[in-house]
Amino acid sequence: MQVIGIVGLPGSGKGECSRIAGEIGIPVVTMGDVIRNEVKAAGLPPLDSHMGETARQLREKNGDGAIAMACIPVIVKMQKPAVLIDGIRGDAEVRVFADNFPSFTLIAIVADTATRLSRLQNRKRSDDCMTLFDLSQRDARETGFGLLRALEMADITIENSCSLPVFHERIRDLLRKLVSDNEI
Repeated sequence: MQVIGIVGLPGSGKGECSRIAGEIGIPVVTMGDVIRNEVKAAGLPPLDSHMGETARQLREKNGDGAIAMACIPVIVKMQKPAVLIDGIRGDAEVRVFADNFPSFTLIAIVADTATRLSRLQNRKRSDDCMTLFDLSQRDARETGFGLLRALEMADITIENSCSLPVFHERIRDLLRKLVSDNEI
């Protein structure tokens, strides 16, 4: 099974990468969904503050790789030749996936802060940051999970300050190189 992980700061383009993967037939497991489900189960609204606190509590209770470990059975149950994991937040999660899937490839998606903030403001998801201060706080929280170390561990880095069509084409080409057409 080819498992592809995506890592990047908020607004870098992880969701767009996942969308393209889905379009070409690669199923996607979104790590943030594990956290969103926990927030919902606790009866809390899906605000950024609740998401961050829940992620912190899960890691505190079950270790830094807790969210990745919760994704392993989901990935295995899919029984697909290739799966993309969206939303890796730390080096411990990278190690969990690498230890469990020998064909694991990590892609880092990077973009400058102004570009990321603009994207977050435009997509208007309930847990998105609307100000530079909020984004810097969220970046600090997520880098505290080991996100910068995870970015450094990437096998491939994609710069995403280009137009959306150019980014989509880069991602399509990359995913097709990583996963042969007969596997998707």
